[in-house]
Amino acid sequence: MQDQVWWVTGASSGIGAALARGLAARGAKLILSGRNVAALEAVAKDIGAGTMILPFEATDYDALPRMVEEAWNWCGRIDGLVNNAGISQRSLAVETDFSVYQKIIGVDLLAPIALTQQLLPRMVGAGGGQIVAISSVAGMAGIPVRSAYCAAKHGLIGYHDSVRAENEHLGLKVLVVAPGSVRTNVSRNALNADGSVRGASDKAIDNGLSPDDAATQILDAVASGKREIVVAEGAEAEIPALRRSDPDALFDRMSAMVQAGYAKQMGATSAS
Repeated sequence: MQDQVWWVTGASSGIGAALARGLAARGAKLILSGRNVAALEAVAKDIGAGTMILPFEATDYDALPRMVEEAWNWCGRIDGLVNNAGISQRSLAVETDFSVYQKIIGVDLLAPIALTQQLLPRMVGAGGGQIVAISSVAGMAGIPVRSAYCAAKHGLIGYHDSVRAENEHLGLKVLVVAPGSVRTNVSRNALNADGSVRGASDKAIDNGLSPDDAATQILDAVASGKREIVVAEGAEAEIPALRRSDPDALFDRMSAMVQAGYAKQMGATSAS
């Protein structure tokens, strides 16, 4: 990745910041995007030279052509794009306001599609490159209290799989990543049923992989040309495999989680 130009969205913290650091350690130049300018500046300072900060709101679609133009012109190309920005959810579908679906699907699915659609013709025209899509284990199965998040992350996989199929022969590589629990602020920033911010973490998240470990697995997968990886441990790592080998067993497991009180542990209020 020496002297490659990589654009990382959601680069202010968590997996995005860890990927930025990992890419820089492997010799890449970085374009860092997100909404929190101070946090982006902190990541850029940590990385050192060879970074550009390009803050923008992910769902400001009208601004995307200008953002892509500015990013491309920085070095005259972009070799890699990481679609990482996103927000999660902790609420039962029966209680969740439709506005929560609109926001989460807008940020987690439509925003990365919009950015990729703007950048894709340039990358293909330049001979290809690499796209990394950060989906989730929740993008491979219906996880309780995450219906909006699951919908978005399932869609993210489908879109990027199609982009890979259409453009792989033109030199464009696509890696889809399905992380499980990683020690980030994803749970604290998750939305409740009414759209308010949850403000609390989960035990599974707090005991998850470190962002740096997750980033290392992702970048190793990029280097080896993989198309899809699961970055998870234990029961979370079993979910994608069960979806393919024994979906009924997976569906039973997810239903049992709710009946055992998992939804209440996550802050949902229904007594179902």
